[in-house]
Amino acid sequence: MSNKGYKLMQGNEACIEGALAAGYSFFAGYPITPSTELAELSAKELPKIGGKFIQMEDELASMAAIIGASLTGKKSMTATSGPGFSLMQENFGYACLAEIPCVVVNVQRGGPSTGMPTSPAQGEVMQAKWGTHGDHPVITLSPNSVQETYDYIGTAFNLAEKYRTPVIYLMDETVGHMREKLVVKTPDEIIDRKKPTCAKEGYAPFDDKYLDEETQTHPLASFGDGYRFHVTGLTHDETGFPTNDGEISGKLIERICNKVEDNIDDFSYYEEYMLEDAEEVIIAFGGVSRTAKESVDELRAEGKKVGMFRPITIWPFLNKQIVELSKKVNTIHVAEMNLGQYVLEVERVCGCNCDIKRINKVTGSLFTPSEIVEAVKGGK
Repeated sequence: MSNKGYKLMQGNEACIEGALAAGYSFFAGYPITPSTELAELSAKELPKIGGKFIQMEDELASMAAIIGASLTGKKSMTATSGPGFSLMQENFGYACLAEIPCVVVNVQRGGPSTGMPTSPAQGEVMQAKWGTHGDHPVITLSPNSVQETYDYIGTAFNLAEKYRTPVIYLMDETVGHMREKLVVKTPDEIIDRKKPTCAKEGYAPFDDKYLDEETQTHPLASFGDGYRFHVTGLTHDETGFPTNDGEISGKLIERICNKVEDNIDDFSYYEEYMLEDAEEVIIAFGGVSRTAKESVDELRAEGKKVGMFRPITIWPFLNKQIVELSKKVNTIHVAEMNLGQYVLEVERVCGCNCDIKRINKVTGSLFTPSEIVEAVKGGK
């Protein structure tokens, strides 16, 4: 792949190009529409840089493989859609508790079950947050263009390494398969994980004397570096070995959740459009936000004071920004390709400040501007 200049590129292709620029070197996955191009391109490009590609027997195994690769020090990623994302959830929880950096790309399609494999949807918003069991950290980003797909996949890898957590890259079929101009560029920042510098003898991987107070994480040694430590999906003490001590276990769960929630200002990404004098606002993300922006232009042309807020950071929820917005407008319309998922969070934090209205579609086709315009104006 090229390393500079301009290129006409598909969203899925841009995802791999951006990942490679961020230092990505290991992929394990199982091909599934509409994410298959990510596996195909990884198989083609990774061997050129000494990286590794492996097609696993299923998505549960794929998630396990990228966890193992990450523990050797590799920046690892898998990609899937729909049913495959469901299969990954058990090992996703393992990565959360064991604090293993990795990136999971989910190119959403129509569901449930096999659903509509080649059609766009946004049905995994809540699954991204609550798909695995127990309290756990989640960072989820959602791009809306080929350029953003390239740019923010590097951000996803950086956040995974910085906060020692899996990061979900929540695309949709529209973004994955559209073609646009891409500016290929060097990432502004590449974050590599912190490794221990202490003596190898008596090493305790979760000893709080090594804790980074800002990120609430410990340094992570790579397998083969000479540091002997235990990795488990059970709650563990400072040595990494399992414990049933309630106080130690509770402190662990709180820390892995707080390291994300407490640092939300570090990765609160969003776009504001025509909000200066807006009386109504459309909240939309991913592919739907492109239609919503055109809808705002049409409504403005009719003299209606409507703006758009687009969350790029889907999880943690952008409470601060959206609550402030709700205090300034009369109505928030939430447009999404599902029967109402992101809107539940908007209603939770903003329901007492303004009217919240839903704009939903699950027909396997993207919203048209006229559909959103009609809904905002009060049509069906």
